[in-house]
Amino acid sequence: MKATHLIAQVRQLPKKALLLIIQFYRYAISPMMGSHCRFYPSCSNYTFEAISRYGVMKGSYLGVRRLLRCHPWSKGGIDPVPECSHSRHRHSSLPDS
Repeated sequence: MKATHLIAQVRQLPKKALLLIIQFYRYAISPMMGSHCRFYPSCSNYTFEAISRYGVMKGSYLGVRRLLRCHPWSKGGIDPVPECSHSRHRHSSLPDS
């Protein structure tokens, strides 16, 4: 195993650990508590997708924001994970003048 591959695997550990915790909650705890989420996808599905798509920091931030919006006085509704916007990574195809 190359060192770069090993480093890449180690860097993924926090993400994999959080996703494992969310999966444990979804399959072991959530069925006993019943469904109370006012949103679609559920808060756990939303957070899982956000962390998968954006990584630990931004995905966790999005998940916590969602959890704070999910309360008895919330209307809920359809609230998908925002699409990736790569605007800060885009490079202009026009040559500099």
